[in-house]
Amino acid sequence: MNLQVELFTVPGCATCGQAIAVLERALADPALAAAVSWRRVDVVAELDRAVGLGILATPAIVIGDELVFTGVPAVASLRLALQARLPGAGAGTRERGT
Repeated sequence: MNLQVELFTVPGCATCGQAIAVLERALADPALAAAVSWRRVDVVAELDRAVGLGILATPAIVIGDELVFTGVPAVASLRLALQARLPGAGAGTRERGT
């Protein structure tokens, strides 16, 4: 089963497009891209889910069911966060990003 990533956005969000580009660059590695599925989520359309995850600002990146980034992360930080959460990755390698 693939690692699930959700990118929470709102219409008119200037930095949300940057977050999408960062996510796409992080998934440029074919092996990582094959292990990750992602979807863009409109906070307004799925407000209950966003509130349940603790999302207070956009863009926000949820990996699994964990809010990992609010704002636009560096490509390398996002790639490391994804790799650390892949099945079989050591539990001690997880770090919470900002």
